[in-house]
Amino acid sequence: MSDELIQSIQKSLKEIPDPETGRGLSKQIKSVEVQDHTIKADVGITSFALPIKAYFQQQVIDHLTTAFPDKRILVEISDYHRAAMPLGQVGLKAKAVIAVAAGKGGVGKSTAAVSLALGLKKAGCSVGLLDADVYGPSLPHLTGTRGQVTKVDNKIVPLQSAGIPIMSIGFMVPPGEAVIWRGPMLHSAVTTFVRDTDWGALDYLIIDMPPGTGDIALSLSQLLPLTGAVIVCTPQEVALIDAIKAVGMFRKVKIPVLGLIENMSSFICPDNGKSYDIFGKGGAKEYAAQDKIPFLGEIPINIQLRKRGDAGKMAENFDDAEVAPHLEKIAFELTKCLAEKVAKEPTQTQLPVL
Repeated sequence: MSDELIQSIQKSLKEIPDPETGRGLSKQIKSVEVQDHTIKADVGITSFALPIKAYFQQQVIDHLTTAFPDKRILVEISDYHRAAMPLGQVGLKAKAVIAVAAGKGGVGKSTAAVSLALGLKKAGCSVGLLDADVYGPSLPHLTGTRGQVTKVDNKIVPLQSAGIPIMSIGFMVPPGEAVIWRGPMLHSAVTTFVRDTDWGALDYLIIDMPPGTGDIALSLSQLLPLTGAVIVCTPQEVALIDAIKAVGMFRKVKIPVLGLIENMSSFICPDNGKSYDIFGKGGAKEYAAQDKIPFLGEIPINIQLRKRGDAGKMAENFDDAEVAPHLEKIAFELTKCLAEKVAKEPTQTQLPVL
């Protein structure tokens, strides 16, 4: 009876989609035990899915509780390794490539891109950060990284901040020098950043895009299979108009729009802790609901957040009780969105199990 029950439990677990691939769990089922009226299961997930670890654990518990209502369910989530495979023709090893974009400048796109990368890294993911905003590279300043990149074995060695490899044109030109390039040069630069940088094996490559709808999105769509784009905007109607244009541009080049982030959503007053909607409230959330785009979260106007960005110490935002929950939610919602996406359309690529 016990063996039959264990087989039944394993069969039930195989119905649960892996958050990374969308395929049913298989070798991630590490162990199943039955003791009296208790079922104990150990299920592994890859580092890619760590931002939703607790959420996935509850999914497994709920699934087994429905299947075996007379049993007490205990589920442990442990580490499971699956290698990242090369993407496209450039050989980049990343499981997801996310473009962070905005329809206009000045909405905090780079702050959102760095915050997303740091949130994923804090959860345990392997993350890279690419500054594709060639005309106005902000990542060196926001991450506090200084210096020139070097080459080893014909590969550019990216600089590091908070354990995240970072590549930017800001590491290749003198500070303050303007970059004046036409379309073909932009395409060449982006290709170099992706193909010739020693990124290592990544769960996520986060790309800080130039503002607006220009050449680089098209170059990236031709260069490698982008997982999707995240659009950043503020609550103002004028910003939403430009965000809608950005959504339309990505859809035109067949890049999925994974979600919206509303920056400067409210001002948290340091004197009384109250929230003030200086630029309005909920505009991005309402638009996301209307256009059936996932809403990933809000980033408030916060003086300390701004100061840490100016000081290149954005990692410290995750130690701030007021700011951290907003930033962690964005990383969680993005990973959850990707897991739901692959659950509907499981990846067909045969991935090695190591």
